[in-house]
Parts: sequence; C-alpha cells; structure tokens
Amino acid sequence: MTQQPPPTRPARPAGRVYVSRAAGGGPISPPPGAAAGQHPLVVPALVAAIVFPPAGLVLGHMARAQIRRTGQAGASRAQTALIISYAWIGLWLLFVALTNGGRGGLAGWKAILLGVVEGVTEFLPVSSTGHLTIAEKLLHLKVDDVGVTAYTAIIQVGAIIAAIIYFRADIIRIVVGFVRGVRSAEGRRSPDWRLALYVIAGSVPVAVVGLGAKHLIEGGLRNLWVVAFALILWSAVMVVAERLARQDRDEATLTWTDAIVIGVAQCFALVPGVSRSGATISAGLLRQLDRVTATRLSFFLGIPALTAAGGLEAVSDAKQISSTVGWSATFIGIVVSFAVAYASIAWLLRYVAHHSIVTFVWYRVGLGVLLVAALATGGLAAK
Repeated sequence: MTQQPPPTRPARPAGRVYVSRAAGGGPISPPPGAAAGQHPLVVPALVAAIVFPPAGLVLGHMARAQIRRTGQAGASRAQTALIISYAWIGLWLLFVALTNGGRGGLAGWKAILLGVVEGVTEFLPVSSTGHLTIAEKLLHLKVDDVGVTAYTAIIQVGAIIAAIIYFRADIIRIVVGFVRGVRSAEGRRSPDWRLALYVIAGSVPVAVVGLGAKHLIEGGLRNLWVVAFALILWSAVMVVAERLARQDRDEATLTWTDAIVIGVAQCFALVPGVSRSGATISAGLLRQLDRVTATRLSFFLGIPALTAAGGLEAVSDAKQISSTVGWSATFIGIVVSFAVAYASIAWLLRYVAHHSIVTFVWYRVGLGVLLVAALATGGLAAK
C-alpha cells in the first residue's frame, strides 16, 4: 500500500503583523477529541465577568481566541463572559458619567469620550496626542495645563496595556530571549536577543529627548497651531516614505542602524500631530523594511516609551492631576482606552500592515486644513 504523505499546513498569509500569533501558519488543527472538552479559561472568564469585569474582559478574549485555534468547546460561554463584562463596565462608566459632573474635576462623560478617542487613534498614523489635544480643546479644557497634559499621557497607558496583553506571546518571547542572552553566549546568538537589544537601543533617543524637552512638550508644543501644521507637514513625509520604499527587507535583516534611525524618528512624535506610528513606520519604510516589519518594530518601541511617559507623569504631576482633572476621571480614561484599544487593536494593526499608510494622509491633511481654518477665523483658540 502506498503511504500517503502527511497533509501540509496552509501557508501563513503574507503581510501578517504578528507572526507568533500564527506560528506554523493559519489556524491550528485541533487534536482528535479536543473539541469534546471545554476550554479551561471559560469558567474563570465567567466568574471574573461578574466579580471583576476588566479581568473577565481579558480572560474572555483570551478564551475565545484560543477556542478558535484549538476547536475546544465553550465559545458561547466565552462570548457570554464578554457580554457580561462589557455590560458591567458600561453601566459603571455610565453611572460615573452621570454622577461625577458636579463634584469637581473632569466630568465622567468627558473622561469616557477622551478614552474612546485615545483607544481608537493610538495605533493609527493619525496622532493620538493630536486628536486628544483637539478633543480636549473642544471640551473647553486648557490644553497646556500641566494636569491636562499629564492626563493625556497617562490614559495612553490603557491602550498600551491592551497591546501588551494581546501580544503577550511576542513580548514573552523577546523578554525570554533577552534573559537567555544575558546568561549565556548561546542565547546571544538568538534573533530574540538581538531584537530585544534593538528595542532597548531604539528607546534611548525618545527617553533622552522626552526628559530634556519635557517643559517644551508640556507647554509650547501643546498648541492647536502646532497640531494643525504637524498633521499636514508630516503627511508629506509619509507619502515620500511610501513612494521610496522597496520593502525588500524583513525582521531577520534588522541592524543597529535601523533601530537607532527608527528610534530617532520616534522623537518627532513628541510633537502633537506627528503620530508615533506614522513617524516610526515611515522611518522603517525609508530603511527599506517591509511594512509588516516596520509596524512590528513600531509597536515594540512604543511599549517602553508610552509606559515610561505615563508613569513619569503620574508620579511627577500627581498634585496637578488631583487639582484639575482628578484621579477618578484619569482612571476612567485608562479603563476606556484599554477596552476600546483591546477590542480594535487587531483590526487597526492588520489594516496598517496590509494597506499603504498614504491611506491616512487625506484624513490627516483634511483635519489639519479644517483646524487651520477654525483657528484663523477665531472658531477655536490655540490654547
């Protein structure tokens, strides 16, 4: 009898953003009998959805994603956990929004709105800080106030936490690679060790510039004229990057020069309106990296940068936050940005991976022109 060759796995789709989430390519075929057992995360997700909804949200999404990959039972219960979690969080936010307005600080509904803006825009090359600055001005906040500036930086941590959880496998792999590299020469031959070093090196420039220019970033640059011109002018850089990009290099070809150049480009995102992802992806394309690799490196560089920025603001400007927006509103903004970012991150990053970033240029330029017109006619004040 002729032995049949084993079936081959489907090829991994070209342009996928986070390779480790599709290791081996495509969905993993469940082992025989796997579908008969319920996934172990389903019950904890249901319990957490009732006791502590944010944890239920995370466990529910984790269970649903793994059920899709393994074919185990429990998909409907995981979905139920998600519905309960979102419902409880929504009711809690609504309650806070309706009862917080008259007790000083930022009204709850404004904190919710700003959290949504942050969660939607953080991973798109349209500048989340620019959008938050515009939204804060429309909500009659003083955009160059220290407390408001700190609030803007801190709620970004919610979106970053969502990204860390969603891509935990990639992050664990890099951290483990770094630890192994520190401990042995064999570990230092690993690509994960090199990627960890590139992320560290690429994070140094924005840390130095961010600390050195902190007062300028929190003061003079918090201006809607700056946001308007940054939206328009950096759009030209994005177009040039796409036009000149050959995209013939992948993650295996990353060098120290790539890490430093992209890290320096991240510094431009300290200007509201430039966009961190727009700056770093553009720099990666100009280094001839493919868009997937540029997007991956942009994401990994963003984790230490935004986490450190939010933590620094929380510690150094705690009194100003208490006296202006308030910690209750800050917590609401973090929770909302986390939930919105977690729900949308897969679509957002895959869209960037599969489409030219020039797609966003028309929106950026249009918004910038409208902002210039509003400022020039007195419809909006710059600060």
